[in-house]
Amino acid sequence: MRPFALNYALPAEDSPAISSYAYDSTLQLNVLPDGRPAISDRAVLLAAGATASTAGSKTHFDD
Repeated sequence: MRPFALNYALPAEDSPAISSYAYDSTLQLNVLPDGRPAISDRAVLLAAGATASTAGSKTHFDD
């Protein structure tokens, strides 16, 4: 038996490649290769879900 929802499900569109980001310890931000904060790029947020680094996890248990 095929679930009802699968009759209407569509394959996901290919998402554009996202720029990788890296943690900049000087700024204490995740930054894109061009130096902008990663939070400013909507595509990165949509693809990654967040731009959280592990920096806070070492000092705060609730990150």
